[in-house]
Amino acid sequence: MGVPMVVMPQWTDQPTNSKLVEGLWKVGVRVKVDENSGLVGREEVELCVRRVMGEGEMGIEMKRNAKKWRELAIEAVNEGGTSDKTIDEFVSRLASV
Repeated sequence: MGVPMVVMPQWTDQPTNSKLVEGLWKVGVRVKVDENSGLVGREEVELCVRRVMGEGEMGIEMKRNAKKWRELAIEAVNEGGTSDKTIDEFVSRLASV
């Protein structure tokens, strides 16, 4: 949590998740599949890893965004955070049934 990602969606929800990672949250890059072979080559993987680990503008932005989302997630699960409150409420409702 808190590091940029290289995503390679395969099925079900993964294509949607990869679009969020790359396009909306800007915390990673999606590998491109070779149209002829249907495979992802090592060169493509290397390029994507270099992008997310790089010190260029894109790499710096992804690292900054990943750190921001990490901090928000930690805040949510800490005591009194939104996730903490939600699970407490769920357990209380479940126990009252």
